[in-house]
This record gives sequence, structure tokens and C-alpha cells, in this order.
Amino acid sequence: MRTRRIQNMSKSFLIVGASSDIALELGSNLLEKGHTVTLLARDTGRVEHLVSQGAHLIQGDALDKDSVLKAVELANENGDGKISGVAHLVGSLVLRPPHALDLDAFNEVIHTNLSSAFLTLSVAGKSMLRNGGGRMVFTSSVAASLGLMNHEAIAAAKGGIESMVRSAAATYSQRNIRVNAVAPGLTETRLAETLLRSDAMREAAVGKIPLKRINQPQEIASSMEWLLCEAPDNFTGQVLHLDGGMSQLNG
Repeated sequence: MRTRRIQNMSKSFLIVGASSDIALELGSNLLEKGHTVTLLARDTGRVEHLVSQGAHLIQGDALDKDSVLKAVELANENGDGKISGVAHLVGSLVLRPPHALDLDAFNEVIHTNLSSAFLTLSVAGKSMLRNGGGRMVFTSSVAASLGLMNHEAIAAAKGGIESMVRSAAATYSQRNIRVNAVAPGLTETRLAETLLRSDAMREAAVGKIPLKRINQPQEIASSMEWLLCEAPDNFTGQVLHLDGGMSQLNG
């Protein structure tokens, strides 16, 4: 009886950008809860432990439409024809002032972060429309809310994601599709290594955070899991700021 109940509660989720540190934590959380997880990742070596636990893998790029289509289709198959939720965790970071950043480098940041998010929204949204709804969670950044030095490119990309999330939440509100985002502050990940490569840099970064500590990947992953699985139905078009109070500073 207990096994049957778990199976009935099991849902199918897709993680795009599955080899990131936060994505690895999210995948582990969902698998531990008995859900079916499909991964879209370029670096398959980093997700081997999740595959060994039962996750399904599509190797591909989040900017390649065929790869995203395959991942969504597989997640649908794994969910008996329905994908319950998608998490998008694709990111890049280039910290240079505008006069030292050429247009190609700027566009690459926009393409990697924002264009890949739109592709996931488009492909997964079409599937969810056919199958009665679902939930999507995207990844923004504290840089979208604060004026941080040398963050112009990533601020533009992540600010675009937040605006896209709000619009999509309105567009699909009557179709049972809920769209939200998380906006982490500095988090202990591979992506942040350049910002934390010395004790002095770490101390300076922590000093800007009201909570006086850096996020852990599991904190972001658990918040994304909540949005995918437990958030109330009327929670949509929202951005969860997970930055130790940094986004609430006034100058």
C-alpha cells in the first residue's frame, strides 16, 4: 500500500543545464522524493551519479532546439505522457566594464542565459499546453536587482529572464502553467570560483551581504524544488530572492 502511494505521487521533472552545482543538488532532491528526473547536460561526467540513481540523460546543449525537444519528449514519456515541471539552470558569468567588453562577448552572455531560457520556455510550454499544465522555474541573479560593478552583461541577461518570467506567468495563467524564478546571491559554486579565489576576495564579498555568509547550492536547490512541487497554485510570476538580504539594500 505504501509503495503504491509513492508511485501515485511521483512526477516527471526535467532539469536543463543539469551539470551545474545547483542542478546536481536539485536532481538528487527530486530522486530522493521518488520522482522521475530527466537531465539535459553537456558535461555528462558530472551527472553520472544521478544516472546511477535512476535519472535519464540527454547529452546536449540548452541552446540546441533538437536537444531541448528530445529532453522534453523523454520527460513526457517518463511521466506517462506528462511533464510536471522544468528547471532551467544554465548560466555564464563575464565580469568586465562595458568599455572592455566587445559586442560578441556581450551577446554570448545574453545568448547563453536569456536565449536558452526562452527556448526552454517555448518548447516546454508547448508541451505543457497540450498536457494540461505544469511548472517552470528559471534562474536569475541578485545582479538583476542591484547595480553591481562590472555586471552589465549578466545584469541585462538575468533582468531579461525576470521580465520574461512575469510575462509568461500572465500569458499562461489560465492554462494551468506556473512560471517563477529564483535570484540567488553569491553561491558556493564553480561559476563563482573567480569571485572567491582568495581570502581577501571572499571577505570583501561576504561584507556586502547583510547575512554575512555565502549561499550553499542546496539552499537554492531546495527553493527550486519547493517551486516545482509544493508552492501554492496562485504563486506565479514571482522571483524568490535568495541573497541574504542583499537585494533589499537601498544604495
